[in-house]
Amino acid sequence: MERRDFLQTLGALGATSALPMNAHAAYNPKTKMEIEVSEVPFRTTAKGRPLLARVYAPKGAGPFPTLLDLHGGAWTRKDRFANEPMDRAVAASGVLVVAIDLTLAPEAPYPASVQDGNYGVRWLKAKAADWNGEAANLGVLGSSSGGHVAQLLALRPRDPRYNAFPSPAGASVDATVAYVATRSPISDTEARFQQAEKMKRESMIKSNKTYFNPWETIVEANPQRIVERREAAVLPPMLIMQGALDDNVLPAVQEKFAATYRAAGGSCELSVFEGSEHEWVAKPGPQTDRAHEMVKAFIARNLAAARRTS
Repeated sequence: MERRDFLQTLGALGATSALPMNAHAAYNPKTKMEIEVSEVPFRTTAKGRPLLARVYAPKGAGPFPTLLDLHGGAWTRKDRFANEPMDRAVAASGVLVVAIDLTLAPEAPYPASVQDGNYGVRWLKAKAADWNGEAANLGVLGSSSGGHVAQLLALRPRDPRYNAFPSPAGASVDATVAYVATRSPISDTEARFQQAEKMKRESMIKSNKTYFNPWETIVEANPQRIVERREAAVLPPMLIMQGALDDNVLPAVQEKFAATYRAAGGSCELSVFEGSEHEWVAKPGPQTDRAHEMVKAFIARNLAAARRTS
């Protein structure tokens, strides 16, 4: 679908009144719904730590579009609560949002967290109906290092290294995703490390060396290199939201990645948020509200495109 058709469709959705969600209703990003939040076991790490999933389920008939959220934290910290304001905002528009814990680098290095994400896609496809979610056209949301994980599992959904965990019993699902929305993703792992060295950020340098172990995996697991090498199995539509003042992941890195992604045949939307740093969405404000609306609009465009081609 052409971009103007996306925008026309989105405009039509926004102009309609909020409709009750059902199997035949289009997703309307302007909808306001109550949500119910619950937690369920996801899986257990190799070292025995339980990983949980936090479920943000709209209250309504459904079935609702489904989104998997992967948290940031430089691969070494944070959990399923990291992106809660975004998760709540998106869920309240009529999307089943599920945020999962990821294995942290001190527990196991790359590709452990990507294996969690890959399994998370398959697990959620198998479980979505339990919360009135629709497994088809499932999308992924990732922030910072969670954006890096989201990019890897989207580019390599069938990679045997990432498909290490069997699908839930009886589930015939794969790890492909319909779209990827990211905030400040680590689109170029080598450039991110070089910036950490330049800024003399010892904690960030340590996080990289803990996660990329052996060190050569920083090249193998670099989304920029994967796309440059034309190695990606698929190129789902991608959104990158980037702070203009980010001195952790530089805007120029995202501009290069977006250009490379488009040159390889993928659709990549890059939006730079003026006056915003790396984690601007952690604080309430106009730019955070804008990010929430941008993700909802991106979901709406991709779901509208899927309906037109089905």
